[in-house]
Amino acid sequence: MISVLLVDDHEVVRRGLRDLLDGEPDIEVVAEAGGVAEALARAGSARPDVAVVDVRLPDGDGVSLCRSLRALTPAPQCLVLTAFDDEQALVEAIMAGAAGYLLKQVRGQDLVNAVREVAAGRSLLDPVTTSRVLDRMRRSAEADELAGLTERERAVLELIGEGLSNREIAERLFLAEKTVKNYVTSVLSKLGMQRRTQAVAWVARRPRA
Repeated sequence: MISVLLVDDHEVVRRGLRDLLDGEPDIEVVAEAGGVAEALARAGSARPDVAVVDVRLPDGDGVSLCRSLRALTPAPQCLVLTAFDDEQALVEAIMAGAAGYLLKQVRGQDLVNAVREVAAGRSLLDPVTTSRVLDRMRRSAEADELAGLTERERAVLELIGEGLSNREIAERLFLAEKTVKNYVTSVLSKLGMQRRTQAVAWVARRPRA
């Protein structure tokens, strides 16, 4: 039996979640709380396997609560359930040790499955929000890579991405072809690439500003 703590400041939400979860043969809601302090007290006595936590609470936030719950012994798995599609909250929840992050628009059966997943020690994240966060992190990583290039090297990289040859790049930038060749070598080295085609592919998949 999976024991669950519900943390939400709206009683009607908790009641709906209780009815949903208690209707499952392998899940039991053992405690409810309307805020952070009450949740910590209930968790200490009820020792739930899973805590379903709202992000916004009257005396704190669900992310900080997850961090505190994860410090308990035994520590419940935290499933963040929120109405707000907040990328930063997702990142912070993961850093706080949350095993799952779902939007309240999720279907009832999906929530039930999520409780089972996190109780079994697996992670479960809202796919749409996670996709955007990962895309933002990739863009940030690429921006960091570009930070190591000089302004001239960035210009050369963009023209490589357009499929231009060294001679064509030299004409476009009013440089000697040998100078362009040196720039190309430097760009590939800084980006950890061996071949020109890798640079072309890198530019092609990079989101345009």
